[in-house]
Amino acid sequence: MTDKIRVGILFGGRSAEHEVSVRSARSVLEAIDRDKYDVTMIGIDRGGRWLAAGDAARVLEAGKVEGDDLLPAVLGYAGERELTVQNGAGPGSVSSQRLDVIFPILHGPYGEDGTVQGLLELADVAYVGSGVLGSAVGMDKDMMKRVFGAAGFPQVDHTAVLRRRWLEEREAVQREIERDFDYPVFVKPANMGSSVGVTKAHDRTELARGIDTAARFDRKIIVEEAALECREVECSVLGNDDPEVSVVGEIVPASEFYDYEAKYIDDKSELLIPARISDETTEAVRDIAREAFLAVEASGLARMDFFVGVETEEILLNEINTLPGFTPISMYPKLWDASGVSYRELIDRLIQLAMERHRERQQTSTDR
Repeated sequence: MTDKIRVGILFGGRSAEHEVSVRSARSVLEAIDRDKYDVTMIGIDRGGRWLAAGDAARVLEAGKVEGDDLLPAVLGYAGERELTVQNGAGPGSVSSQRLDVIFPILHGPYGEDGTVQGLLELADVAYVGSGVLGSAVGMDKDMMKRVFGAAGFPQVDHTAVLRRRWLEEREAVQREIERDFDYPVFVKPANMGSSVGVTKAHDRTELARGIDTAARFDRKIIVEEAALECREVECSVLGNDDPEVSVVGEIVPASEFYDYEAKYIDDKSELLIPARISDETTEAVRDIAREAFLAVEASGLARMDFFVGVETEEILLNEINTLPGFTPISMYPKLWDASGVSYRELIDRLIQLAMERHRERQQTSTDR
């Protein structure tokens, strides 16, 4: 028997952010304290297959999760916290491995949106990050903005367009957007992260092209006004019901906006910690971040993104990311490192928060 906490790192997934998840998982695996945790890697390939631990580790090393010869993993959810994996020793052979907590390093749909969280709730397994509600609201930019608006947080104006209506009434949709917004505008899939499918439109042609692009990734598209003459600032949140907030950092994009390539591929954009804003504005950003985290019932972790006016220092809340990137150049761990929490300690605290929330959830009776 071992006294170590048994952690399953869940990565990959069906999302367009699959590669980001693989990078994040590799980074966590390298940093986690092996003296304290027994680690089992659980991969999900692009088709949605859950992969046995040995194959998950192998494909993680190769940098991708795919192949016809990979062995499946099945999560037993009878309240036993048990993961059953086919170990490859022979036809139909299985080995049972009990896990204390799942670390779902999944970004985007089918991982960050409450779907996996619901499965883990059914399995009665502790897991890192927000629950079903916080994950779902945080993933859907339309619903997120509605909640933030109801809570009174300042935001840029936006509208939502359904893909079906866009395909049937393109001209009408464009006229309505041009009536309500001045160019440039940003066009985004409602349920996607890492700037996948995001474009900046300066005219009608680019608007149509941008909506077509966003519609590839989601049935709902967000169009929002561009925050001009603003700094892009971010802070990280850590905790459950009484969360802590990191120092505030600033993104200086090398391109016109902080796109996928700038976030995960090149290192041309600047990350400034602390952000170039006043102490008063910094504290206001941190206060809004904490309150917005609680407003969507997030837990565990989140990165909060803002726009702050260069001259006015007006604060606009952009969005919450409930499972932000954990790659070596990701802002979430960088901000905590600047706040005095190392990468390894951050992983440790997230696991402890997950187990704390799971224990609290056990206090809720399911009997009449």
